[in-house]
Formats: sequence, structure tokens, C-alpha cells
Amino acid sequence: MNISLNLQDSAAFSTPLLIVFAADNATAEPASPALLTNSAALLAATKPWLSSGEFKAALGETLLLHAPTGLKAERLLIIGLGKADKLGIHQLRKGAGVSVRFAKPRSIRDLAITFPEDKSLPAKHAARAIAEGALLAEFDIDTYRSDRKDLSVHSVTVLHQQSDATDLQQGFDEGIIVAESQNFARSLVNEPGNVLTPTELGKRSAAMAAEVGLTCEVHSRAKLDELKMGAFISVTQGSPEPPALIVMHYEPAVAPAADAPILGLVGKGITFDTGGISLKPGDNMEKMKYDMAGAAAMIGAMRAIALLKPAVRVICVVCSAENMPDGKAFKPGDVVTAMSGKTIEIINTDAEGRLVLADGLFYARTLGATHLINAATLTGAIGVALGLLNAGLFSNDDETTAQFMETLTTTGEKYWRMPCTDDYRDQIKSQIADIRNTGATRYGGATTAAMFLKEFVTETPELPAAKWIHLDIAGTAWSDDNDAWISRGPTGMAVRSITEWVRSYSS
Repeated sequence: MNISLNLQDSAAFSTPLLIVFAADNATAEPASPALLTNSAALLAATKPWLSSGEFKAALGETLLLHAPTGLKAERLLIIGLGKADKLGIHQLRKGAGVSVRFAKPRSIRDLAITFPEDKSLPAKHAARAIAEGALLAEFDIDTYRSDRKDLSVHSVTVLHQQSDATDLQQGFDEGIIVAESQNFARSLVNEPGNVLTPTELGKRSAAMAAEVGLTCEVHSRAKLDELKMGAFISVTQGSPEPPALIVMHYEPAVAPAADAPILGLVGKGITFDTGGISLKPGDNMEKMKYDMAGAAAMIGAMRAIALLKPAVRVICVVCSAENMPDGKAFKPGDVVTAMSGKTIEIINTDAEGRLVLADGLFYARTLGATHLINAATLTGAIGVALGLLNAGLFSNDDETTAQFMETLTTTGEKYWRMPCTDDYRDQIKSQIADIRNTGATRYGGATTAAMFLKEFVTETPELPAAKWIHLDIAGTAWSDDNDAWISRGPTGMAVRSITEWVRSYSS
């Protein structure tokens, strides 16, 4: 999709489909939807319809007018953004997505969006939100259908009337980078497990890194043996597919101060998860190709970071493997030794994500990371606790958490902080080893998983403790709903927030 920001009058712009946004101004007298534009021509063309009561401007609601009077557009689409007193950039991002999702099945290949004029929508952030919403809406999951129809939108032109568009263009360009990076992550998650093996994930990561100027190394089993990554290695044993340890580095143009933070991004990259010997039920197992969504989020974020160029060092570690059951697979009751030297009793082989992350987190610390963030489709328990709207956030540091949560005003992603305090540690004590890889009971499963990871970010004789955030995105990384603004399938959850969190450290 070609998307551009142009200084032109919407009424005089010739296009198959012109978009204008409206808000539900229920407190006005008389109550009627408020068009978010000062264009006299647009206000005149829509007045009979807005005053009829037919259109309420609910979020995602649409009203299509053919051959609108006084406009050069062939069609005018009014898109509701919900209540005027709750209007913000997140509603606008969805509204921009609605415009593209509306056009695709109707074979409308080119459209234009009227830039909204409202004091609750700061121009730079609004421009970014429109770019993100439009590009994210273009993605569909039907990649391998032989009868796939080309429903792509070829061009989106955003029309504005501001004389100084510097801030708008900057926000717009940022939105393009972030959305394309999120779509890159979504495309990785969407691939079937027989296509996106750990080796292939490494190849695609390396190709992306070369394209945007990141350094990237992809290692396999020999490197894991060299590093003594016993937790990671145990997960790889049951599959003929070799594992991949993917390491990317971003260096800013100007070297930060010696005491500046070094950020470590660590992703769980299980390209297919059967559960191993602790085999999952057959129902919905096909979705377990998405078990590398945490890795995809980190890879997508690294793409955005490379293009946005924040002044902070970033290291990304992705631990990728298949979790399969065969005669060599690790078993319940096994004891393995992590890279840190900590011993782990295996209780359930389907709790494999925390094992690969354990070695990934520790390795990132040995590479110099002082602040760590990991993302993983780690537990079904987080969906039980929070539903499918919020991802779980766990941390060992309040300040680092607050800095992450501040990014959500820009990104619109939803996280809820969960407990990760030392009084939960007894739940992962083992009688035979240092710790066990699942909690002692079925209660608090998301927290006991986080407590397991916390063991690998604490102080050791060789390394200081790291400030750490764990994002459990198991309930939000895949959506079964076809929303009006985005397709069903992989969501690319966490790309936007991780990117903004990294940028918040830019010196």
C-alpha cells in the first residue's frame, strides 16, 4: 500500500472514496453527530444525513453517500469514532482501519482520508495513528489460499489543511515504520510451522536485519552447547529441526555515555508447540504455530528501532525451537542445568517457553543488558485471569514498569500489572533441584511462570541484577474476531509498546 500525507482540500480532491470522521456529540442541543472537519463543503454534503438520526457515530459505524453534492469524490464515507468526550488517538487509529477494511471487499483500490480537526487529537499523534490504523488494516491471513483474491488497497491519501505540516509528517512517518514492523511480526506469526521452522525464522530475521542496518548472528545447537544453555537445549531434543539462537544488535549513531542503560529484548520463539511428552489436547493445536509471537514481537520491534534510530543501545535475543515428543524428548522428572548454573526439575514439558527464556534472559545479561523486557505466549492462565483484552505485565522494578506504562498513551495496547512478589517463590521450589518449571498447584499459573523467569534476572556473583519486565501475551497475540478495523489472526501485540519503551530511554 502506498500511503501519503498531502496538503489539499478534501472537497476538491478526486477519489473513488473520501473518508470523514464523526463523533457522537450526545450532549449537544440538538443532539447529532459532529463531523470532525471545518470544511464547509463537507458539512453541507453531510448535513441532511447527520440530522436525520440514522447515523449515531458509534465507534466503527459507517454511513456511505454516493455522488455527494459539492464534492469531487465519487463516494463519501462517514466513520464514527464514538463518544466525543472520550475521543482520542486510539479511536482514530481504529477509524482509519475501518476505512481500509470497508474498501477492500468493495474493490475500492484508492481512497482519501480527511485529517480530523479536533482539539482532543494532537496533530502529530493523530497523523501517526491514521498511518498505523490504515496499514494494519491491510493485513489478511489467507496467504496460502489458491483462490485468494487480490483485495488490496493500492493507495491511501491523507488530506490536511495545516500550513506547517512538519510535526504531522514526522508523526506520519513514524506511524508507517511502526505499522510496517508490526505487520512484519504478524506475517511471521501467520506462517505455518512446516514453513517457519527455527532455521527459517533465523533466515528471515537476518534478512530483515541486513535490510535495516542491524547486526545479526544466527546460531544453532553447537553454540547452545558452548554456552551451556541446558534449559534451552532440553526443549530442542524432541525435534529433528535444529534450534536457532538469534542475536541482533542496534548501535546508535552517537555512542551513549558509559553508564547509560543497555536494553535487552528477549523473545520466546517456539515455532510449533505440541506440549512435548506432556502432549496438548488435539483441539486447536493448529494455533500453536503462534507460540513464537513473543519472538516475532521482538523482531518487529528491532526493525522499528533500527529505522527510528533512538539514542540507546539495544540487544535482542530470540530462542527458537520446536517442542516435539519423540524418543529423545525431555521428560517430566528430568533435571536440567540452565546457563546460569541453576538446576531445574521438569514437571511438565508443556511449560517449555520459560525454559528457553531462562537461558535467553541470562545470555542477554552476559552481553551487557542492564534493562530487560521479554515477551511470550507463556501461559493459558493469563487469559483466564485477564480475558483476551489485556496482556499480563510482571516486573521486579516499579520505575521501569511506570516507564513502560507511560508508552500506552501513544500505543493504545492494554496491559495489566500482575503480582510478582517473593512470597510466591515457594510455589516453584523443588525437592530435587533448585526450582521446578511449574507451580506446586494450578492456582496463579501466570505468576508462578513469571517467578520462574525472575530467577534468571537476579544478582549473581558475576552479574548485577537487571531491571526486568515480562509480558505474557498468550491471550492477546491472536484474535479470532474479524473486527471492523483489523482482520482476525495474529495481532502483532507488543511491537508498538516495546518500540516506544526503547525510545523512552533515548538520551
